[in-house]
Amino acid sequence: MADGATQIILPQQIDIEDALEHDTFSHQGEFGAVWFERRGPILLVPFDNLATLDEPYPRLPWLHKRAEDLGYSLLGVQSFAKDWFRNPTAPDLLRRLVKIGFFDQFEKILFVGASMGAFGALNFAPLVPRARVLAFSPQSTMNRTIVPFDARFPYAVRRTNWEGQPFLDAAAAVPYIPKVAILFDPFVPEDKAHAMRLNGPNVQLLKAGHYTHEAIRVVIKSDALHAMIREFIETDQIGLEFWRNMRARRSLRKWKRALVDSLVKKDHPKLTLRACNILLKEEQFFFAHRARKEVLAAHPELEKGS
Repeated sequence: MADGATQIILPQQIDIEDALEHDTFSHQGEFGAVWFERRGPILLVPFDNLATLDEPYPRLPWLHKRAEDLGYSLLGVQSFAKDWFRNPTAPDLLRRLVKIGFFDQFEKILFVGASMGAFGALNFAPLVPRARVLAFSPQSTMNRTIVPFDARFPYAVRRTNWEGQPFLDAAAAVPYIPKVAILFDPFVPEDKAHAMRLNGPNVQLLKAGHYTHEAIRVVIKSDALHAMIREFIETDQIGLEFWRNMRARRSLRKWKRALVDSLVKKDHPKLTLRACNILLKEEQFFFAHRARKEVLAAHPELEKGS
């Protein structure tokens, strides 16, 4: 453990069949673990993503503090590798919890994940009756035959088994989930293509332009995640309250940079120049200076109007 790092103390280790007897517990399988804390009748089930796995295990479940702030019970589904939960541990533990009636004690259940975690949340939600899913920038699969359009994360994908069932393609699981909300950036081609594969009558697609594949970070930095989770749990929809909260994204450097990058990629020199000029009046952003310089080098005739 690095100097100054917070020591993580795992809850009591139990046999998963004894879960109903404990208000807090953890259980480790071969490839992953679950971490439970009881707080109330609403259960949040967050899944690890690629970023959370940069921290060594043991670590707190993703969204641990947010579940505490919301007063929700937590069942964190954790992985020991960047494998998109393409291993038998998570579904085995969830099935065993279903078998003993663990989920019956909760009024509402929400699976939530981002990227890799969203793939796990979507894939495994049908194992738990009544579970809804809130997914940020999900992959539907990383099997190259099924999704030839996505060549991202090459190292992690190569080290993961993407051949054979079960749980190969989250698109097959979505029809069996009562309600799903998917937030994605339509200007990220891979994320848009995955979202289209996951669409259906029970799915609410939330197009979030210039949020990038790290859309969850934009939501968090906009201080909109708590209200988003609460709204979806209470109404099975993401509505106007969320979009009002997301107006704060316009103050984020990350969102501004993604906006400029998108204009550059789409070859809109006039719009790019206009956006850069507006942003540079707010702050001397390096990315805006660079984009402006490149536009004027390619289109010197725009100098007068700038």
